Order: sequence, then structure tokens, then C-alpha cells
Amino acid sequence: MGIGSFFRDQLSKIIEWKDQPSDILVWKFPSVNDEIKNASKLIVSPGQGAILVYEGKVVDHLSEVGLFDLETDNHPFLTTLLNLRTNFESEHKLKIWFYRTAETTNQGWGTPQMIKYMDPFYKIPVELGANGSFSFVISNPLYLFSNVIGAKDTYTVAEARQLLQNRFPEHLSSVLAQSSISYQQIDAQLPALSRLIKEQLTSEMNNLGFELTDFKLNGTVFDQSTKERIGKVADITAETMAAGEGGLSYVEMEKLKALRDAARNEGGLAGAGLQFGVGMDLGKTFNAAKDETSVKNDSDPVARLKMLKSLLDEGIITQEEFAAKKKEWLDKL
Repeated sequence: MGIGSFFRDQLSKIIEWKDQPSDILVWKFPSVNDEIKNASKLIVSPGQGAILVYEGKVVDHLSEVGLFDLETDNHPFLTTLLNLRTNFESEHKLKIWFYRTAETTNQGWGTPQMIKYMDPFYKIPVELGANGSFSFVISNPLYLFSNVIGAKDTYTVAEARQLLQNRFPEHLSSVLAQSSISYQQIDAQLPALSRLIKEQLTSEMNNLGFELTDFKLNGTVFDQSTKERIGKVADITAETMAAGEGGLSYVEMEKLKALRDAARNEGGLAGAGLQFGVGMDLGKTFNAAKDETSVKNDSDPVARLKMLKSLLDEGIITQEEFAAKKKEWLDKL
């Protein structure tokens, strides 16, 4: 060490976090042997706070902006001279960490793997991925410093983002299960889901020393197997509703389709050994244990006409046959 460096190290200095990078949350001020001399000035700028650790203990926490005078047991010149035998190191160590108080905004997040939940409408397991954005601030710097960061010289936004977003999937899955929102409704409910997830995350974020100032669920992606399962269930549901409109059950509709296929593949109903009367009395032919709906259909002209229209739509009968039978039934009214 040259004589010039020796004297410079013992003089008072200005301690500040200049040109604060946006990707750093916590930064330790570099000092030679951690010897901060008397009469040094500490500047805390807007968007910053400072934590002072003296002889291994947090002794002060500065959250307000301003200029502060530092008093320690390290006096200029005297310290080095008195501690010549310990390589000019003082036994009194003061370390200063600056931290960001400004909000960190628009951080992207995404689920690393698919989230599973039971769809309340289709009653089948669903797997989805999700993504969005969030903003946060350091709400409890002393807890964060003591329990999360430790003695690291720097703590980055990327490290905090990873820490926080690892908690998101569990709460997303919980909200989906509790809210009873179906696969087909999720896109329309993104704002409501975002609000519910943020509420659930509040306590856990506070326990880490952070506060979520914003949380958004921007979109979901469903795996291929889920799409296929939903597609099959949706088709069955739609067909069941269509069958109901025609006075048929889903099973009866499937048998009706079998009639249609037979008619097309074997040259018509006659080729399949089937007659028009079979189609007109579906309730008796398709369901040996005819239920109340079938009985109602036999006596209700409107239901019978709906059944007749279903036969036409499925290609079991022709337009001419439909018109003839419709006229016959209407003439009886």
C-alpha cells in the first residue's frame, strides 16, 4: 500500500448509491476492510433506503431521504496507527447496504409446469399452464435482509422474481378449485381470478418481506389431452341437448345415427331391413323400458313433430316422407 492510498483510506468520505441499476434490489457499499471513518456522510436518495450493520448487528435503518452524519469508533489516522499490529484493520466494522424502495413493475411470470384441477362443469381433470405479470415493493427490508438475503453483497430483481413466482402456481390452483370456474369460462374471468389470487398471495408475500402492488393473470394454455377430453365431452353434451330438443335421450340419438348410417351404407332403410314405422316409434323400439318422456312424446303432437324433424335432420327419412307424415299428424289435430 502506498503512502497516498494509506492517507486516502483514513479520510472521511461520501457514502451513496450512485446510478442505481433497475435490476438490483439490494447493494452493499464497498469499503476497504469495512472501515467507515468518523465524519463520513451518508446520502439516501429518492427510491432508496439504507441498513447499517455495526459489529455484526443491525444498528440502524434509514428509510427517509436525506444526508446523514456517521459516527463510529473509527477515527481518521488514529485507527490505522492504533491497529498497526493487526494489518491496519480496525476491530470496529460498519457495513452499509442500500435497498430499493421504488416499485419494481411489469415482471413477467409463468407456471413452470401444468396445473391440475377438476373442471366443475365437465367433471373431468383439466391441466393448464398460465402466465401474467406482477409488480412489487420491499415492504419489510429488515426481515428480507435478515431472513432472505443474508450477507450477500447484492440481491437482484431476477432473484426476487424467482422467489415470488414460485409461490404463484399453488395459489392459482387453489383459486380455480374454490371459484368453480369452468374451462370455457376462464378467459372471461381473468380479472376476477387475478384479484382472488392476489388476495391469497398477500400474506405469504408479506412473510418474505415483499408486497404485491399488482398481479395479473393474462392468459392460460391447456394441454392437448385436456383439449381432446373437453372436445369429446362438449360434443356429447351438445348432442344430448339436441336430442332433448327432439324428445330423445342421448342413447336414442346414437341409435338414430346408427339407423342413418345403415340407411346410407346399405342402400336405404329398405336395404337395411328397416321400415319407416320403426323410426316413427323410436320410444318403443329404442327403449324397452320406456320412461315418462317417451310416454309424453307419444301423446304430445309437438314432441312427435320434433322427433320427426330429428329423423329428417339425420337423413333417416327424406323431405317428401317428412312432409307426408307431418301433414298426416297435423290433419289429426
